[in-house]
Amino acid sequence: MAAGGERALGVPVLLPYPFAGPLDYAAPAEGAPPPGTIVRAPLRRREVWGVVWDAGAGTAPEAELRPLVPVAGAPRLPRDLRALIDWLAAYTLSPPGDVLAMALRIDLAKRARPRRTPLFSAPDPDHPGPSLSPDQAEAAAALREAVRAARFSVTLLEGVTGAGKTEVYFEAIAQALKAGRQALILLPEIALSAQWLARFAARFGTAPAVWHSDLGPARRRDTWLAVARGTAPVVVGARSALFLPFPALGLVIVDEEHESAFKQEEGVIYHARDMAVVRGRLAEAAVVLASATPSLESLANAEAGRYRHLLLPARHGGAALPEVAMIDLRADPPARGRFLAPSLVAAIAETLARGEQAMLFLNRRGYAPLTLCRACGHRLQCPHCTAWLVAHRRRAGATRLVCHHCGYEARAPEACPACGAGASFAPIGPGVERIDEEAAALFPEARRLVMASDTLTRAGDAARAAAAILAREINLIIGTQIVAKGWHFPHLTLVGVVDADLGLAGGDLRAAERCFQLLHQVAGRAGRAEAPGRVLLQSFAPEHPVMRALAAGDQAAFLAAEKAARRAGHWPPYGRLAALIVSAGTAAAADDLARALARAMPASPGIEIFGPAPAPLAILRGRHRRRLLVKARRGLALQPILRAWLAAIAVPRGARIAVDIDPISFL
Repeated sequence: MAAGGERALGVPVLLPYPFAGPLDYAAPAEGAPPPGTIVRAPLRRREVWGVVWDAGAGTAPEAELRPLVPVAGAPRLPRDLRALIDWLAAYTLSPPGDVLAMALRIDLAKRARPRRTPLFSAPDPDHPGPSLSPDQAEAAAALREAVRAARFSVTLLEGVTGAGKTEVYFEAIAQALKAGRQALILLPEIALSAQWLARFAARFGTAPAVWHSDLGPARRRDTWLAVARGTAPVVVGARSALFLPFPALGLVIVDEEHESAFKQEEGVIYHARDMAVVRGRLAEAAVVLASATPSLESLANAEAGRYRHLLLPARHGGAALPEVAMIDLRADPPARGRFLAPSLVAAIAETLARGEQAMLFLNRRGYAPLTLCRACGHRLQCPHCTAWLVAHRRRAGATRLVCHHCGYEARAPEACPACGAGASFAPIGPGVERIDEEAAALFPEARRLVMASDTLTRAGDAARAAAAILAREINLIIGTQIVAKGWHFPHLTLVGVVDADLGLAGGDLRAAERCFQLLHQVAGRAGRAEAPGRVLLQSFAPEHPVMRALAAGDQAAFLAAEKAARRAGHWPPYGRLAALIVSAGTAAAADDLARALARAMPASPGIEIFGPAPAPLAILRGRHRRRLLVKARRGLALQPILRAWLAAIAVPRGARIAVDIDPISFL
């Protein structure tokens, strides 16, 4: 113990576990390592990874502190990343160690493999790129200046589909490279990286580093270390790339910033777009949010002057926007047992006859979303979730029934478990596999390809699919939302949307906005080169405001109406929301905890509470779920109120309360 019985200050170490904060450890003989140092620290009877943190748990008698061991050769976690971890933990009411775990998902124990060459070639910012239109050149100049300023800024880059937003923000990447700073590009779907990587290599002469959950352990570790050492100057990745240890981050780009895939819904619940802005602020970096259909949140920030707003109003190279028309399924119904209207079938036939490509879009995987007994009406449901089992038929063998929420899978039963009737099950509704079956019957000579997360499962599948389409080996594409954005197929001239109404039903606050964004994006795949494009939307409600706006090409009118409705009700982005999701092993336990939570809600002006009520997915993975929704005026800080509220609740063993700040899903 220190002389005179003084208490010695320990070294704060944050561990990747759900503790309330860092734990104190004894410094090694050579002295306390600086913040950001990766260490091995004893925890109970084992040693675990940890990071020396900026602030700790306090003081303790020296004899009670256990020693830590710095990891030789390991890079430090940069200051801005440590600050992001603390900020995100406080914002989402998550243990900071759980956030740290997202930044340490590598195996640092293995030695680096010797390499004959460097892992990542340096992109050349002066490599010849494509010529830019005047609008593109003006926007690119603004982004270069934002990067050159070397201070935090946010720019919303809005451009119609095919306007060349990617080529514009490539110029910002070039400026970051010239300044010796790193660039991070976030994509909502890793499948979108196939054509993106080819375009990047054409502009910079080499590929960037790639980061996503499918990387093998060795490649993951090598990439993490290259980023930390500054030898990976450009990284493109999924939302988890936000937590890489960039030592010199100068630019963050969020492509398709409106996409809900940027929201992580489990574990630490956060929105990568919003956290990209935070990391940019902490790193004094320029942030670019790019989209053809920006989120209302980003538009509101631009209107308030917090973001700069750049607009690309025309397609690059003189291509025209596609003509959009409605097919009223009440007046032009498909043949019995079919799902494609006669007018859409005729349009596909004409397109294929001209030697052009067509696309059928349906945002529903599998063969059929529901399987029903014709004898008694029994519906096959997941035993672990309140969700219907989706029929899949693409693989060899019998029909598989799959839960798209928990992954449960079973063979279709030969007899109905409710009434015992044999061979009585019928598929209800279409998925892309069923549309593919119909297309095969209607267009037997067509060279078809189904693009969905079920079919593009292996590394390189998306790149091979894109290459086949560009080579015109495929002339009829059938796909889910994976085909809606990011692809450039110059010979694709017709897009048919099988069910344009899908997604509009239910009480989701953002249903209309998301439906408009998705359909606008998929429509934008058509006519991106010389041949004009055409889009046909099948709908039972062509008079719906979303359908009218799409048909008229009037995005501004739709957004104005949506903003007015949100503003009147003080809904986001003109108000704040937080969801509290209660889960337990039994319905009674979930109900009891949810009611106790509602009763303990502190009285606070400017706050409303809705619920508790069963979640739309009332059972998920065997757990019963209840939801409460908290609504507050925009300027109110919700976190202190929620923190005090939750502290007053005793959560029984086996029950949980998850907090979703700024929810975008209400399942």
